[in-house]
Amino acid sequence: MSKFSKKNYSVVISAAVAASALISGAANAQASQDSEVIRSVTTDSLVRPSAVAQNVTSVSQLSDVRPTDWAFTALQSLVERYGCIAGYPDSTFRGRQATSRYEFAAGLNACLDKINEIISAGLADKVSKEDLATLQKLQEEFAAELATLRGRVDALDAKTAKLEAQQFSTTTKLRGEAIMALAAASDGGGAPFDKTNTTFSYRVRLNLDTSFTGKDLLRTRLEAANNPNIGTALNNGVNSWNGSRLSFDTNTNNSFNIGRLYYKFPIGDNITAYIAPIGAPEDVISPLNPLESDSQGTISRFGRFNPLIRIASSGRDSGLAIAGLAFKFNNQAALELMYSAANAGTPTGQGGVTGNDTKLAAQLVFKPSDALTLGIGYANAYTVGNTLSAGLNVDSLGGAAGVTGIKSNTVVGSLVWDITKKFTFNTWGSWSFADATGINSSTTFTSWLASLSAKDLFTEGDLAAVSFGQPLLRTSIGGLAQGSPDTPYHLEAFYRFRVSKNISITPGVFFVFNQNSANANGTATVGVIRTTFSF
Repeated sequence: MSKFSKKNYSVVISAAVAASALISGAANAQASQDSEVIRSVTTDSLVRPSAVAQNVTSVSQLSDVRPTDWAFTALQSLVERYGCIAGYPDSTFRGRQATSRYEFAAGLNACLDKINEIISAGLADKVSKEDLATLQKLQEEFAAELATLRGRVDALDAKTAKLEAQQFSTTTKLRGEAIMALAAASDGGGAPFDKTNTTFSYRVRLNLDTSFTGKDLLRTRLEAANNPNIGTALNNGVNSWNGSRLSFDTNTNNSFNIGRLYYKFPIGDNITAYIAPIGAPEDVISPLNPLESDSQGTISRFGRFNPLIRIASSGRDSGLAIAGLAFKFNNQAALELMYSAANAGTPTGQGGVTGNDTKLAAQLVFKPSDALTLGIGYANAYTVGNTLSAGLNVDSLGGAAGVTGIKSNTVVGSLVWDITKKFTFNTWGSWSFADATGINSSTTFTSWLASLSAKDLFTEGDLAAVSFGQPLLRTSIGGLAQGSPDTPYHLEAFYRFRVSKNISITPGVFFVFNQNSANANGTATVGVIRTTFSF
């Protein structure tokens, strides 16, 4: 050691760590005045690469440093004289942690910068000669480490400048996703509705996520896809049997469209606002379904959302205008409010601000414990024509000519229960009370779904799930409405395994019994192998 004896060097190192508070070198408590100065100068050695430093103006801000600690006086002196103490984000100093020479040098460099600022400001008399002498000794001893640190900083500055010059935007991040899917289906009902051809299709999404304040989000989504409506194919191209559709069912005829455009921003600490000319209800109303993702979760449309979200939402691809507010009361309770109006480009003058399908929805979410989430939701909707615009099995009043629209009131209850860290049970049940406009016709639609899922079963990132439920069913018929002759059921199973951080493969199969609520339609069988690339 060029400037220090082994004894003095051990004092320097233990002082650096001790100033972080109370390490095993507490025996140095009676060291000389010079050693005390060394302790104070080097206390900022806690600024480790993994820490996010928070400057303190008083040693009392450090929750784990007490007046009885032997390093307390050194810390207090350094804060008051030079202000180059930093703590962790949780207001701790973590003085018992060991430090490396580079961490020591980082703290020393921070104090050197502070003292240089004091001298540059013409306040050199504020720095004692003893401190300057100690700093000089430390600079000599740690010259190599300081040079390395400064070289790294210069290199980072150069890289940062290059990135800023070449980056697309300082406020916008690009996130992408591509799905490639091999799918095949059979209706099980025999001629004339024979099984479909096997299809190989895709969907690509590019999200441009922009933040102006760090707390808001402007999302612009570009998407292109050619996924078929399997329900229409099963019905020989006549009408859609919506219960058989895939979760990622989108078809833009291979052209890029604007698939989502919304802006979400906070109002105060507990309110979040949402506005969108092209939005989706699930951006405001929580699906309360851990399998909701159409690229990483369920493989069927029915497995994604309950009627609270889906009713009056089938026109989202052509533009669903939404305004919403989310109120967070505390960590256990929140209220979500949403208004939507469909397809502003083709108003009909029958309902909503755009003259088309419209919905006002609210959901109260309550989390009594970390493992349990409950939800109760209500939606009042108006949909044009003889349909709920839900795209979930049969959603018309049936056989009633002259229906110009449907007014509906929907109530949904949801539950998500994390049984263990690996296993989760979730379920929901819904009742929709529908009345026709222009004719005496009414009915009640019921629907429910229950799922059991397991994550990280064999390797990290895996997900397995089994779901069983009942798509929309007409009951309690009134007027000219028709009931459902048979009860439809949905059974689904899939297993997602993660190939890498950015690639996952999901094979799965689902069955729809009594398609479109009629036993004569047979049982649809849909098999899928979905590969998802995230970047």
